[in-house]
Amino acid sequence: MAPAKYCRLSDTKPGDRFRIEKVDVPDPVLKRRLLDLGFVPGGEVKVGQRSPLGDPTAYRVCGTTIALRKEESDYIYGEKIHHD
Repeated sequence: MAPAKYCRLSDTKPGDRFRIEKVDVPDPVLKRRLLDLGFVPGGEVKVGQRSPLGDPTAYRVCGTTIALRKEESDYIYGEKIHHD
Protein backbone atom coordinates (compact mmCIF):
# COMPACT_ATOMS: atom_id res chain seq x y z
CA MET A 1 0.00 0.00 0.00
CA ALA A 2 1.27 3.46 -0.87
CA PRO A 3 1.63 6.22 1.75
CA ALA A 4 -1.52 8.20 2.54
CA LYS A 5 -0.33 11.39 0.82
CA TYR A 6 -0.46 9.67 -2.56
CA CYS A 7 -3.56 9.14 -4.64
CA ARG A 8 -4.32 6.58 -7.31
CA LEU A 9 -4.06 7.43 -10.98
CA SER A 10 -7.64 6.19 -11.31
CA ASP A 11 -8.79 9.00 -8.94
CA THR A 12 -7.65 11.77 -11.31
CA LYS A 13 -9.85 13.71 -13.72
CA PRO A 14 -9.36 14.53 -17.42
CA GLY A 15 -6.85 17.37 -17.78
CA ASP A 16 -4.99 16.56 -14.55
CA ARG A 17 -1.24 16.05 -14.50
CA PHE A 18 0.17 13.33 -12.29
CA ARG A 19 3.66 12.34 -11.13
CA ILE A 20 4.09 8.62 -10.52
CA GLU A 21 5.67 7.65 -7.21
CA LYS A 22 4.96 3.92 -7.05
CA VAL A 23 3.63 1.11 -9.22
CA ASP A 24 2.31 -1.40 -6.69
CA VAL A 25 1.03 -4.38 -8.69
CA PRO A 26 0.70 -7.89 -7.20
CA ASP A 27 0.83 -9.54 -10.65
CA PRO A 28 4.43 -9.43 -11.99
CA VAL A 29 3.27 -9.71 -15.63
CA LEU A 30 0.97 -6.69 -15.33
CA LYS A 31 3.64 -4.74 -13.46
CA ARG A 32 6.17 -5.40 -16.23
CA ARG A 33 3.60 -4.36 -18.86
CA LEU A 34 2.85 -1.06 -17.09
CA LEU A 35 6.56 -0.31 -16.66
CA ASP A 36 7.23 -1.14 -20.33
CA LEU A 37 4.45 1.25 -21.37
CA GLY A 38 6.18 4.09 -19.49
CA PHE A 39 4.33 4.13 -16.18
CA VAL A 40 7.53 4.37 -14.15
CA PRO A 41 8.28 6.13 -10.84
CA GLY A 42 9.16 9.78 -11.49
CA GLY A 43 7.27 9.80 -14.78
CA GLU A 44 4.62 12.38 -15.60
CA VAL A 45 1.20 11.49 -16.94
CA LYS A 46 -1.48 13.72 -18.41
CA VAL A 47 -4.99 12.39 -17.96
CA GLY A 48 -6.94 12.37 -21.21
CA GLN A 49 -10.51 11.49 -22.02
CA ARG A 50 -12.63 8.81 -20.42
CA SER A 51 -14.68 6.54 -22.62
CA PRO A 52 -18.44 7.27 -22.74
CA LEU A 53 -19.10 4.59 -20.12
CA GLY A 54 -16.23 5.85 -17.92
CA ASP A 55 -13.76 3.02 -18.45
CA PRO A 56 -11.10 2.87 -19.88
CA THR A 57 -9.33 6.25 -19.59
CA ALA A 58 -6.69 7.60 -21.95
CA TYR A 59 -3.37 8.70 -20.41
CA ARG A 60 -0.55 10.56 -22.17
CA VAL A 61 2.80 9.13 -21.06
CA CYS A 62 6.21 9.31 -22.77
CA GLY A 63 4.67 10.98 -25.83
CA THR A 64 2.14 8.18 -26.36
CA THR A 65 -1.52 7.87 -25.48
CA ILE A 66 -2.30 4.68 -23.58
CA ALA A 67 -5.76 3.49 -22.47
CA LEU A 68 -5.95 1.76 -19.09
CA ARG A 69 -8.88 0.22 -17.32
CA LYS A 70 -9.65 1.41 -13.80
CA GLU A 71 -8.49 -1.90 -12.34
CA GLU A 72 -5.04 -1.29 -13.91
CA SER A 73 -4.73 2.39 -12.98
CA ASP A 74 -5.70 1.56 -9.37
CA TYR A 75 -2.17 0.15 -8.92
CA ILE A 76 -0.38 3.38 -9.90
CA TYR A 77 0.19 5.82 -7.03
CA GLY A 78 1.50 9.36 -7.09
CA GLU A 79 0.48 12.97 -6.72
CA LYS A 80 -1.24 15.56 -8.83
CA ILE A 81 1.12 18.23 -10.09
CA HIS A 82 0.41 21.77 -11.13
CA HIS A 83 2.24 23.66 -13.87
CA ASP A 84 2.11 27.43 -13.78
